[in-house]
Amino acid sequence: MFFPLARGALGLAARGLQRTAARQVHSKHGPDFHDKYGNLILLGGALFCASIWSYVVTQTGIEWNLSPVGRITPKEWREE
Repeated sequence: MFFPLARGALGLAARGLQRTAARQVHSKHGPDFHDKYGNLILLGGALFCASIWSYVVTQTGIEWNLSPVGRITPKEWREE
């Protein structure tokens, strides 16, 4: 008794999916914003980011606290 009912429900679900797929295949749409300009905006953002960071690194004079190894000599130890 349950098997024919389940088979019928699956048949209805499959039929609904087939109709949805058929509607999507027949709809004609042009390229959207991301298809047209997505890569251009991505490259522009990457170029902008790289240019800003190159300016910050070379022109602002920020001390980046790099490793002091070899630049600092230890003081003599005093015993008190």
